[in-house]
Amino acid sequence: MLIHLSISNFAIVDTLELDIPSGMTVITGETGAGKSIMLDALGLALGDRAEVDMVRAGADKAEVIATFDIQHLADAQKWLADHDLLIGNECIFRRVVTREGRSRGYINGTPSTLQQLRILGDMLIDIHSQHEHQSLLKKDTHRKLLDAFAETSALNENVNQIYQRWKQCNTKLNILSQQHDEVADKVQLLSYQVHELQLLDLNEGEVETLEQEQKVLANAESSMHYCQQALTLCSDSDNSSILHHLNITQHALNKIQPDNPFINDALQLLASAQIQVEEAVAELNRFTDHFDADPERLQEIEQRLSAIYDLARKHRVSPEELYMKQQALEKSLQALESSDDSLEALTHEIAQLEKDYVSKAKKLSKHREKSAKTLSQTVSEQIQQIGMPNGYFQVQLTHLPTQTPEPFGMEDIEFLVSTNPGQPAKPLQKVASGGELSRISLAIQVIAAQLSTTPTLVFDEVDVGISGGVAETVGQLLRKIGSKGQVLCVTHLPQVASQGHQHFFAHKQVKADSTQTNITTLNPEEKVAEIARLLGGLNITEHTLAHAKEMITAVE
Repeated sequence: MLIHLSISNFAIVDTLELDIPSGMTVITGETGAGKSIMLDALGLALGDRAEVDMVRAGADKAEVIATFDIQHLADAQKWLADHDLLIGNECIFRRVVTREGRSRGYINGTPSTLQQLRILGDMLIDIHSQHEHQSLLKKDTHRKLLDAFAETSALNENVNQIYQRWKQCNTKLNILSQQHDEVADKVQLLSYQVHELQLLDLNEGEVETLEQEQKVLANAESSMHYCQQALTLCSDSDNSSILHHLNITQHALNKIQPDNPFINDALQLLASAQIQVEEAVAELNRFTDHFDADPERLQEIEQRLSAIYDLARKHRVSPEELYMKQQALEKSLQALESSDDSLEALTHEIAQLEKDYVSKAKKLSKHREKSAKTLSQTVSEQIQQIGMPNGYFQVQLTHLPTQTPEPFGMEDIEFLVSTNPGQPAKPLQKVASGGELSRISLAIQVIAAQLSTTPTLVFDEVDVGISGGVAETVGQLLRKIGSKGQVLCVTHLPQVASQGHQHFFAHKQVKADSTQTNITTLNPEEKVAEIARLLGGLNITEHTLAHAKEMITAVE
């Protein structure tokens, strides 16, 4: 629960330190004194939107620190532990807003996002606003209230997740279906192109190999002529060949004085040259022996190259790139052909999602139907206690006619009310007046508070529009709830204020040229005086004081 609240330079608050006890704490004060500032500051600490005008005039920044006792709150402790923020049995929220509008939030001294502040804050405190009755005119509010009462948040989220996935799949299926005809045309074209290339049966690097072989065969006659000419020059037997002259040259040099180093080097080089020429002759002979000037092979190669060049021009690529073009076309065709598989897979997934949706949504409907009866009866009893003796409340569930999944289940949920005997229940906006709507909202909030596991409950002037015995009943209900935990209640009704275990008083103080709000804890005598003020206004008489004391004594 909330145990301490520290406020600095917030709105018209200079400095405020409040220890918050358990039980029901009421907050009263004259209109405009700043009763709700404490709750506004608390909301800021827990992640509410920050505004520049929250910073007190003349100050550089506003700061709010809220300290909670989480000793018995396992969920909050687990969340803090999961985020490495758990420190002992206390949790400290801190929020700073600068004059420039920048905002920073902290949990146990660690910088935290507003989302983190809100998530953890929802585990620790539940705030009921005086304006909540206005949202009762919206069916979306009716569904949320019933699901909260039925405790089906997890199941409801599951249904919504299935719906969102179903919606995504249907959108994708529609897009693919619209593209199907276009894809079919592309598949037909690609199939023809790929088939044509596959018939060619082109291998990687084949073009270069064929072109080289073509060059050889196309020049076969001249190649053989020049080869024979080279053989004649190197080794012909007419004593004019290179080998013959090398032999004569070596024989002549051997007649020179021996052991001459220059001559010896020359002889070695000539001997090496003779060996090189003999090897060249051997290679040329092997070429001539194995050379096959096959005109048919040349024609075959030229025909194949012609087919390759034709397809390359058709696909606007070089002959060397034609093989890679075939690979790319085959890949594209495979991807397009798999789109039919995607359509089939999506259709199957949609069918499964619809099956899962019906299963989960029917389960949700059963919980709602059961809880709708209980909530109808409970709210009816409650509104009869707070000034609508003939009131009858009904939660109506109408099965949706559509056969497709909906985001929040299979039924439309609407709150109906009858305010007069014998009159059928009708939608709230057609029957309930402003005061009656406020009381119905208050009844629902009180019921929700009784079921809530949140340790701290805040009621910000939810008693607007009621008075007399009805107000006393509301005060008794809030005190009952506070006896089991912690309730903070901003009120202007003495019947509610007298029920508090503790009483805070909000008042303005004027100093020089500044005004500031302060909140003090009232002692028993001060509490009597404040209740008397709420009863009698400006003129507080002995009778008013006696009445105030009587109201407080009756509670205690």
